[in-house]
Amino acid sequence: MLMTCAGCQSVCPANGQVIAEVQQGNLADYGTCVEEAQAAWQLWADLPAPRRGEIVRQIGEALRKKLIPLGKLVSLEMGKILAEGVGEYREYVDICDYAVGLSRSFSGSLIPSERPGHVLLERWNPLGVIGVISAFNFPIAVYGWNSAIAMVCGDTVVWKGAPSTPLVSVATAKVVSEVLERNNMPGAVCALCCGGSDVGEAMAADTRLPLLSFTGSTAVGHKVGVKVQDRFGKPLLELGGNNAIIVAEDANLDMVAQSVVFACVGTAGQRCTTTRRLILHTKVYDAVLSRLVKAYQSVLKRLGDPLDENTLYGPLHSADSIKRFTATIEKAVKAGGKIEFGGKVIERPGFYVEPTIITGLAHDAEVVHTETFAPIVYVLRANNVDEAISWNNEVKQGLSSSIFTQDLATLFKWIGPKGSDCGIVNINIPTSGAEIGGAFGGEKHTGGGRESGSDSWKQYMRRSTITINHSSSLTLAQGIKFE
Repeated sequence: MLMTCAGCQSVCPANGQVIAEVQQGNLADYGTCVEEAQAAWQLWADLPAPRRGEIVRQIGEALRKKLIPLGKLVSLEMGKILAEGVGEYREYVDICDYAVGLSRSFSGSLIPSERPGHVLLERWNPLGVIGVISAFNFPIAVYGWNSAIAMVCGDTVVWKGAPSTPLVSVATAKVVSEVLERNNMPGAVCALCCGGSDVGEAMAADTRLPLLSFTGSTAVGHKVGVKVQDRFGKPLLELGGNNAIIVAEDANLDMVAQSVVFACVGTAGQRCTTTRRLILHTKVYDAVLSRLVKAYQSVLKRLGDPLDENTLYGPLHSADSIKRFTATIEKAVKAGGKIEFGGKVIERPGFYVEPTIITGLAHDAEVVHTETFAPIVYVLRANNVDEAISWNNEVKQGLSSSIFTQDLATLFKWIGPKGSDCGIVNINIPTSGAEIGGAFGGEKHTGGGRESGSDSWKQYMRRSTITINHSSSLTLAQGIKFE
């Protein structure tokens, strides 16, 4: 089911030109989406979980058949390179496969009772209609994480995609609704309302949505979380990340060079897991920095149209992104930062900037502690691993982190209680590129939400503890006598 109303423009980041005029939904349209999703839930919840899983499998197959054109649409409208655009839909396909298995495996518990002739059960039931608000930088994958898992759990979904990537939202909704209707299910099992902030605010305040998943900035996410909690709903927040890679003195520097470049400039620095801070042991500082500058020089030669398969580095998403980039560069230089590479807007059509490396700033400088959604990395010099870990943890966000080391003691310190305080804790890989099998999310100002794999499915369900007396007498717990 798709609801649109007043118009907006979809702009191509590669050239700044308008791709299409797209209709936006209003509050009345949103209300219709919720009502239809509620009606669809009455049918959807009655299906056995494995049957729901079979329909989700078919959605994955339908997406797989259109993987390349859908991936190209992501590149066209969001601006990420083709491999990443296709990869985003592949992630949706993968989570559909994961959800199929989950539909036959998520289960409750049988718990021993202290009372004779009694049994305790734990059962999970669907929440009902859940809301999903996704962001421009991953216009489809995050929706896929939420919707595929929620669907096999028995929920229906109302989705508000990013206002700047409506074509991706509409195309996806059409594929999904076709599969649902082919299975004699209403398309409103997965409803889409393309809308602006008014629709998002309505979703946060809507008691008909027991759970709202929000992906976006920490500032907006804080407001969403408070609003949802104010009505005793469940917020699932995936917010900002000021992610760091630590390079210990014993690290494999060849591996570091390959990993850091993708972590810093992949998606033009617009992943929530992008590396913003590179914390180098003083003994390897110069070697890593020189390699990084050379690698950036090579990447810049592969700048171009995201739809070109040879392009490695594409544009920022919007003109506003350019403004934030230039403002941050000015602030960093004013604070004493030295630009080792980049720092300029590229004079060509579209929203292109140079990937940027900045040194010379204190680990606790205000600009270093501020997440900027752009390809800017601050390189810091640390005297030892303990100091580096403390710097990793001192920022407000706690999404992703990584350390490069060959030392087992350092490894286990890093993943232990006095190590990284992030939700994603990596060793010898970048901060970005998480797999679907693990729970994705972070701590502190990142919001605490978990999506995708592991036991994230529990967030889309409600738990009931059930006591059954199958005896012929009444026995109270804790040995209480009330006679």
